[in-house]
Amino acid sequence: MAMKAYSVEFKTDAVALYLSDPSRTYASVAKDLGVNRETLRLWVHQARSAGTAPKTGSVKRPPTGLVTSGNVLEEENKQLRARIRELELEREILRRAAKYFAGGDELVSRFQFVADHRDAFGVKRLCRVLEVSRSGFYRWVAATPARAVRTAADAALAAEIRQIHADFDGTYGSPRVTAELRDAGRRVNHKRVARIMRVFGIVGLHLRKRVRTTVPEPSHQKMPDLIKRDFTAAAPNQRYVGDITYLPVGEGQFLYLATVLDLHSRRLAGWSIADHMRTELVTDALRAAAATRGGDLAGAVFHSDHGAQYTSADFAAVCKEFGVRQSMGAVGTSADNAAAEAFNATLKRETLQGAKRWSSARQARLEVFKWITRYNTRRRHSSLNYLSPITYEQRSDRVLLAA
Repeated sequence: MAMKAYSVEFKTDAVALYLSDPSRTYASVAKDLGVNRETLRLWVHQARSAGTAPKTGSVKRPPTGLVTSGNVLEEENKQLRARIRELELEREILRRAAKYFAGGDELVSRFQFVADHRDAFGVKRLCRVLEVSRSGFYRWVAATPARAVRTAADAALAAEIRQIHADFDGTYGSPRVTAELRDAGRRVNHKRVARIMRVFGIVGLHLRKRVRTTVPEPSHQKMPDLIKRDFTAAAPNQRYVGDITYLPVGEGQFLYLATVLDLHSRRLAGWSIADHMRTELVTDALRAAAATRGGDLAGAVFHSDHGAQYTSADFAAVCKEFGVRQSMGAVGTSADNAAAEAFNATLKRETLQGAKRWSSARQARLEVFKWITRYNTRRRHSSLNYLSPITYEQRSDRVLLAA
């Protein structure tokens, strides 16, 4: 059973998740989030009424008083039928657009969608529904011949790049390819070479750069290890583990996720996402866990690595505020925080599903929000006898199984 009181952030993300995919129904989204269908519908209605969510249009209802003229009633019915047809067209446009964009929603893709569907729906309606400028679209159409010339030139240059790439056994990246082209007499910008290699999928050999999320701070006090690799707890709200993981988005950018995981039920009691790794990332996650537990974390153990965020004075102050005892494993030993590491690995594996990154920060936030909510309320956990974390916590006959 999901929690009965929902934060403003939860409601906002739930509304955004529903509106981000026109093919989804209230029922399917509500089921994923573990909330009532009518509750979700009410949140969306309230957001639209407040002007915080895009409106798909509203249908004017006929007057509730006694109708004295058949002509008036017929005219109102005619207007209602016309509005319903318009809404159905808008929904069909959004349904086709969701498949067309296939995970991306760049301005150029939207212009191309308008061009491909203008005969079926009209430019004016398409631009309004997709929220693009008609004048911008017509400028894009007028530039089609010039784009075709650039596209042909890019394809020709890509062929040269492929040859250089093959000559050096696929080891050259854009800087060395650019140097080879210039030595051959081509006047070409290195940014153009990098763009064409990216677009045409030509990748040089390189070692994947590891993103460090654990940066020790020698000047801060270290805490004893109160967990000692025993990732179990006899009851909820006794022992937690936490970590920071990176979420790759766009072209080499990252978001960062801080987690607070209950070792009894594996419930993600608190979490926070930001585009930085400052201390407030982890303090926000711990405060979220406290809110989940009704503001009471007194006596609970929180175990982490030796990252500067967790060894900071600010984080220690928040732990003291909630009566939390800090615990840390050995420096440089991931096994001492294996439960948190495993959770992060599962999250990224099941959300990215083989992809290297999300297309945008917004997509990453929505996908992670959806997955975490479903993880807590519906995803069956092998160490919990295939119950979800919240279901496991609420069972009257809880039996702690081996993790």
